[in-house]
Amino acid sequence: MDCSDKGSVTSVLLEAGFGNEAEERAGAFVTSAKVLGPSVSALRAWWVPGRIEVLGKHTDYAGGRSLLCATDRGIAFVVKPRPDKVISITDSHTGDTDSFEASPDLDTSTGDWRNYPRTAVRRIASNFGALSGVEIAFHSNLPQAAGMSSSSALIVGFALILIRTNGLDGRDIYKENIGNDEELAGYLGTVENGQTFGTLEGDAGVGTFGGSEDHTAILCASADTLKRYAFCPVQHERTVGFPRSLTFVVASSGVVAEKTGGALELYNRASRLAGAVTNAINTGLGDSHPHLAAAIQSVGVDGVRSALSGATDSDFGVDDLLDRFDQFVRESEQIIPAATDALDGNDVEGFARYISESQANGARRLKNQVEETVWLAEQAERLGARSASAFGAGFGGSVYALVDTDRAAAFASEWASAYRSAFPARADASVFFITRPGPATFELADQSSTV
Repeated sequence: MDCSDKGSVTSVLLEAGFGNEAEERAGAFVTSAKVLGPSVSALRAWWVPGRIEVLGKHTDYAGGRSLLCATDRGIAFVVKPRPDKVISITDSHTGDTDSFEASPDLDTSTGDWRNYPRTAVRRIASNFGALSGVEIAFHSNLPQAAGMSSSSALIVGFALILIRTNGLDGRDIYKENIGNDEELAGYLGTVENGQTFGTLEGDAGVGTFGGSEDHTAILCASADTLKRYAFCPVQHERTVGFPRSLTFVVASSGVVAEKTGGALELYNRASRLAGAVTNAINTGLGDSHPHLAAAIQSVGVDGVRSALSGATDSDFGVDDLLDRFDQFVRESEQIIPAATDALDGNDVEGFARYISESQANGARRLKNQVEETVWLAEQAERLGARSASAFGAGFGGSVYALVDTDRAAAFASEWASAYRSAFPARADASVFFITRPGPATFELADQSSTV
C-alpha cells in the first residue's frame, strides 16, 4: 500500500465505510508513513478503531451481553519489516518512541502507553515463539484513558501486526485455538487481562481483570450497525441497523480513567465484586458456575437472589453483592435484549428510554460514575438529546448522547460550552466530537488489489 498517497488512502477508507472524515484519517497514515522513511514499497497499514459500548456496563467478564459499535476515530498503523528481531515503535503524533527485542521475558512495567505494545509482544512471543522485527509508526485521534478503548486498540493493533507479518495465523497452534474473529477477540482479551486462552498460556497482562468486549467491537463491528454479543466465550447474537437519522455525540470528560493508573483498583473492584457474587452463589448452592451469567442461566434470577440473601464475603457486604447482581441482571438480561428489539423495530423512543435507564441503573448500583459524567448525561437530555449514557470502565471517561443527525453539530457545540462552563478545570482536557458506527479493524490495500 502506498501510504504516502493521501488520495489513494482516502479512496480505500471511503470504500471501507468512512464518510466525510476519510480525508482527515488518511492524513494520519501519510504522517506515519513519513516516519518510516522514503521507501514505501514494503509498507503495510491497518486501521484499528475505538469503540462505543452503547449498552453493557461491566457485563462482559461476567459472561453477560453488550451492544457495541466501532467509531470512526481510532489508530492508523503503518508497518515496515526489519531484517532483525527488533520491534521499533514511533507515535507519529507525539514523537514518543520505544524499541526492544521480542521476548517472552520482555519488561512491560513502563507505566505509560508503552505497556500495551510490550504486553502484546511479550504474550505473542510466549505463545508462538520467535518473531521477526518490524518498524511501526502509529497515529491516534482517540482521547486517551477516556473509555473509548484506546488501550485495547493498541493491544489489538500491535498483536494483529505481529500475527499477520509473522504468518502466525497459518500455524497449527493458532488454528487449533483461534478459528475466527470472535475467537481472536477472546484471545486478545486474555492478552490484556493475563488469562490463558485454550492452550495459549496466560501471562501478567496489563493488570486489569477485564473481559473481551472492547476487542470484540474493534475486530467485529461493521459500519452503520450495532452488534450484540455475549461473552465467555464471545458469541454474536444480533446485528441491527443504526438509522441515518441518528448520530452519536461523544464527550470525553477530561477525567482520566487509565487502566494502568489511578482507576485500576476501582475498575478491578467492580470485576472482583462480580466474581464475589458468583463465588457466593456457588457456595450457597454447592455449584461451580464459571461466571454470573452461567449461574443465572442455571438456577434463574430468584434462585441466585435466594443464594445471595445469606451470603458472607470478607471484602463485600450483602448489599454490595445484591447491588452488583441487580445491576448485571437488569443490564444484561433485560435492558439489552429489549433495547435491541426496540431499535430493530424502529422504536427510537423505546431504544432511547432503555439507554437512559441503563445510565441511571449503573450510577445507582454499579457506582462507577463521577460527578462530571453524571452531569454530562443529565445535561445532554436537558439540551434535547434523545438519551445519554456514560460508557466504558467508568471512574472518569466519556459519555455519548444519542441525537438527531440534523442537529448534531449545534448540539455538540452547546453541550461542550455548557460543560466547560460548569467544570472549567476540565475544559482544556475535554473533547467533544460527532461519530457514527464505523468499520472494524482492517488492513488497507490498493483498490486494485485484494485485501
